[in-house]
Amino acid sequence: MVFGQVVIGPPGSGKTTYCNGMSQFLQLIGRKVAVINLDPANDALPYECTINIEDLIKLSDVMAEHSLGPNGGLVYCMDYLEKNIDWLESRLKPLLKDHYLLFDFPGQVELFFLHQNAKRVIMKLIKKLNLRLTAVHLVDAHLCSDPGKYVSALLLSLSTMLHLELPHVNVLSKIDLIESYGKLAFNLDFYTDVQDLSYLQHHLDQDPRSAKHSLFNSEDIPLLRHAPTHLAGDIHLTNHQILLSRALHGAGIL
Repeated sequence: MVFGQVVIGPPGSGKTTYCNGMSQFLQLIGRKVAVINLDPANDALPYECTINIEDLIKLSDVMAEHSLGPNGGLVYCMDYLEKNIDWLESRLKPLLKDHYLLFDFPGQVELFFLHQNAKRVIMKLIKKLNLRLTAVHLVDAHLCSDPGKYVSALLLSLSTMLHLELPHVNVLSKIDLIESYGKLAFNLDFYTDVQDLSYLQHHLDQDPRSAKHSLFNSEDIPLLRHAPTHLAGDIHLTNHQILLSRALHGAGIL
């Protein structure tokens, strides 16, 4: 049985940087790691890529040939990958004996919600190759500095958890930069533990556009927690791996 991570999150949340840092960390503790880039728009990879979707299809070629924009091109590429899943399977099989897998996915939300291609790719790999995968959903920590954006990020994280139906770890990325975004309304634990969101109501009401909707702005999301992570801290990465192990019922990571 092979273990790995499906790394997802909005564009700019740090997925590729996370994959690079996590692969280095796992190698330091003696694990063989394979990073699989499934983002055809990611043409500047900082890590050594074991499998690259660009060897199958290039976003620039799709956009030029079919007169599509970046998002439409990504949907096309993911659909093409699903139809040619044998290509990916054949390249993964030699890695199944002793490698830990990191899948670097595109960040466009429509790939996971408006279209089912990305989810179907994941589920086919799990079923055919007997993979044990955990979804790692990254959210940029700067969203904590704005109550409205933070609530939106929570809703996106919750929707992703329910949609993918995988063991799931939510991550606040770039936590080392959080002080540069301005003073937070509460301490960091409030945001990572997703504590009583009613405390945000006062701060939401400071915006005249949202004040009139105050009765609709209070809700509890007890399923969510976020793990703070920055890739310069080995303690953060070690704790993060422990969370991943717990998500997979204590097996296969460390």
